[in-house]
Amino acid sequence: MPQTITIPHTELIPEILQKLPGWYRSQADLRELPWRKSPTPYHTWLSEIMLQQTRASAVIPYYERFLTALPDIAALAACDDEALMKLWQGLGYYSRARNLKKTAIAICQEYDGKLPQDFKSLLALPGIGRYTASAIGSIAYGKPWPAVDGNVLRVLSRALASPADIALPAIKNSLEQTLAPHYPQGQDAGDINQAFMDLGATICLPKGMPHCPQCPLEKICLAHAEELELELPHKSSPRKRRHEKRTVLLLIQGNTVALHKRPAAGLLAGLWEFPNLEGQLNKTAVKKWLDAHDLTAQNLQQLPAAKHVFSHIEWQLSGWRIELAPVSGLALRENALPFVWVTQQELAEKFSLPSAFHYYLSEIC
Repeated sequence: MPQTITIPHTELIPEILQKLPGWYRSQADLRELPWRKSPTPYHTWLSEIMLQQTRASAVIPYYERFLTALPDIAALAACDDEALMKLWQGLGYYSRARNLKKTAIAICQEYDGKLPQDFKSLLALPGIGRYTASAIGSIAYGKPWPAVDGNVLRVLSRALASPADIALPAIKNSLEQTLAPHYPQGQDAGDINQAFMDLGATICLPKGMPHCPQCPLEKICLAHAEELELELPHKSSPRKRRHEKRTVLLLIQGNTVALHKRPAAGLLAGLWEFPNLEGQLNKTAVKKWLDAHDLTAQNLQQLPAAKHVFSHIEWQLSGWRIELAPVSGLALRENALPFVWVTQQELAEKFSLPSAFHYYLSEIC
């Protein structure tokens, strides 16, 4: 049985939920999002997956391009893996895209191409957790399921003046259980969940002073009444990121550049990358690596340092642009190094390159 935490002032929950649908509909034109214009199950599912760890403004062009290429679940299930990764390129957290396809295949095989409507069946699909299942069910099917994420935790921690640490999984579980008996059926269920999203994104902000005069909960918010807006919610610090140094090698052979495919499991699994080595290698160390692989550099140029932050790792990048002598191309093939050689046009059109390597794209020319 999951641990639960007592939520204070829960008598305010019905009044809070009552205020949200009308407010959400009254300000809908101020935050037009394409997935809200046609909230089909597929559109809702796709948008919710894309919105994980990503701002709505950044998602919009990806969402529209994705739907143009893959307009329905059947098209997603049949999509080539490389084409799927190219569509997702730049959004990060690439396992989301892989799970989308796995789920699309399962939906076509088990549910006649339609997302299921019961909670347990949704949860059993790859990449769909409690929040996403609740969002799909409430928005697309009118199910009375609270979708509890960081926005809901922040808004209600302030409204209820809750001292609980919102970083604890137990508080999320407790709040979901507290909200569930008060959720309505039908359109209001989805509108409440989307109202919480909008409040958290535009008014009840995580950093800085929230815009309380614009909030529909201003008059009943206990944090506002007690001037605790900047003190709540309480959230313990996340674990520190691990720092890793890596040296990126732009191996240039004529009008092509070398790419390497990452392992099928782990960070950036199965994606293409520029060859890179552990540590921060100086010119001598890079030449030593080239010599070990029978490669001859006609020109060796150090590139600017860069940094890329993942959720739990920070890469501190250094780079070298290496123009190889023509014979090196033969040496690479003979030594069976795990590279493919692609033109700039092929790189732009066919190969998905994670954002971590975009810092050096302009150096290929």
